[in-house]
Amino acid sequence: MYIHRNIETVLKKRASYSRCILVTGARQVGKSTLLKTLYPNVRYVTFDDKLLLNVAVEDPKLFIKNLPKPSIIDEVQYASEIFPYIKIECDKPDMYENYYLTGSQQMQLMSRAQESLAGRISILELQNLSLRELNGINFNRHFVPTEQYITQREKCLKPYNDLWQTIHRGMYPEINVTERDWLDFYSSYVRTYLERDIKEEIEIKDTLAFTRFLSAVAARTSQMLNYASIAQEVGVTQVTVKNWISVLERTGIVFILQPYYSSHLTRAIKTPKLYFRDTGLACYLSKWNNAEALEQSAVAGSMFETFVISEILKSFSNEGSDYTFNVFYYRGKDKKKIKENGNSFEEESEIDLIIEENGVLYPIEIKKSANPNKAMAAAFEVLDKDVDKKRGMGAIVCLYDDKLYLSDNLIVLPIEYI
Repeated sequence: MYIHRNIETVLKKRASYSRCILVTGARQVGKSTLLKTLYPNVRYVTFDDKLLLNVAVEDPKLFIKNLPKPSIIDEVQYASEIFPYIKIECDKPDMYENYYLTGSQQMQLMSRAQESLAGRISILELQNLSLRELNGINFNRHFVPTEQYITQREKCLKPYNDLWQTIHRGMYPEINVTERDWLDFYSSYVRTYLERDIKEEIEIKDTLAFTRFLSAVAARTSQMLNYASIAQEVGVTQVTVKNWISVLERTGIVFILQPYYSSHLTRAIKTPKLYFRDTGLACYLSKWNNAEALEQSAVAGSMFETFVISEILKSFSNEGSDYTFNVFYYRGKDKKKIKENGNSFEEESEIDLIIEENGVLYPIEIKKSANPNKAMAAAFEVLDKDVDKKRGMGAIVCLYDDKLYLSDNLIVLPIEYI
């Protein structure tokens, strides 16, 4: 069964006026399936085929010469030698939709492609299935808590049932469209990842240490990135951990959320946060083997936050938008007073997500709770200190079952609104 992807319309439109299309994304997110479904009559080759890969690497000019146009070239990062010859073919006049490329090593591949094919290539990022796609929702605007977005999103709301089952299962297409066993899928995924993608990036002498590293990072999803803590747990150096984290980021396993700060926010902490791209993989690596245990666990809030952040990022990439410079989080040494169980205490201010758009900052708090209140958004006021930007509507995304205004500039939104 094929689940239609929201990025399909964007891809077709881009292809109509681009010399070449590159679809990036982590392994098994559905890149080749997407292209083969949209273009069933186009020649398909993959560099998972070692024979084809050897031909492309040894004689890239001849390889491209023998390839008809258009063609789909899968896992192109294994033979970047072909890029100059793709450029030559793309420079021929009035030739569009020449090549559809896919690749799993996102950042490095994008850099190579942009250098070799500048002005000729359109790059799209495909992530795992989104809740919209899984529920057949034909709405493809990126999430931002404005009145306009909320009004349009309400036209196609559907309840998201069995949410914790979805969070635990993860959003890889295969695990959602087949009867594949959960443990079997993720154990195979990790093994393939270690054997293929990692070996292409770095030489790992101790596979067990790297596996421990994956588990340590998964257990820290939605937390501030602390290299020293991970290094101590895994038993490697901080330099090694930094290198391995960069590999996870390049291969689409994790996302590094940068902190928001400005000259007006002098107490901002400048440490980034780390999120797994897929909660199913994070659950597997941190040994949460069923949804019921996960929902009742101490990490449930972190997994819920990870899931919501991932869905918001998908809403950008499926629209064809680059979210890199649009999303941040804030944590600062500005103290806020908290009352809990009759006790008062102070804690550092934190805003889970800030979406910046057209000079406006939209603060978002993500809570597993079904009982939202204004105190959850107390930290939003710190953004008023940034006089160069305007603070827009703030949102608490949570498990409450209806939209609810808590003030003129604060709204509670169920996860269905993403």
